[in-house]
Amino acid sequence: MKYTSDIAFTPAVKKLQEKFGSRKGYGRMETSGGWQQEINPNLAHILQHMDSFYFATSNSINQPYIQHRGGPKGFLKVLDNKRLAFADFSGNKQYISVGNLSENNKAYIFLMDYANQTRIKIWGTAEIVENDIELINSLSDENYNAKSERAIIFSVVAWDVNCRQHIQRRFTIEQIEEVTKPLYNKIKALKEEINSLKTNTP
Repeated sequence: MKYTSDIAFTPAVKKLQEKFGSRKGYGRMETSGGWQQEINPNLAHILQHMDSFYFATSNSINQPYIQHRGGPKGFLKVLDNKRLAFADFSGNKQYISVGNLSENNKAYIFLMDYANQTRIKIWGTAEIVENDIELINSLSDENYNAKSERAIIFSVVAWDVNCRQHIQRRFTIEQIEEVTKPLYNKIKALKEEINSLKTNTP
């Protein structure tokens, strides 16, 4: 019987799971529903707040490559329940990911939310789209300073939320400011109150 997780749990992987004692647990996971195959509202909600992910491709001789992708929040967009898409911004002109996809369409997206200690793994295939101006524009943000050279459509085969173990919490400047700004405002107000009391004290 085929399971969604077979995309990662190859016979070699399952053999090691047997050896080290985790196969029974993963077997129960497979028969009880296994990994997701479609983009559900929970994943869509997470993507709306992500401004970064890692994109993995491989060339025709199976040499893997991982590239960081960043942009405004929600730049990895949901097209439908099976497809994601993002604008390919101009960068260092190496074109390794695009070159790999031109000869091997298998791809992988790794999302890491350090603040919430959540990581999401998405397996699938990716397609380069260069002539659909309407699509490319729909994936771009006029307030974000970057040129969109093309679109990349990612078709989801399987995805899974990984365990939180060993994820060290990290926060963006924006997240830190959200917490500290009210404190700074309170301190400023207290200083003004103290200065006012000093000024009005006989």
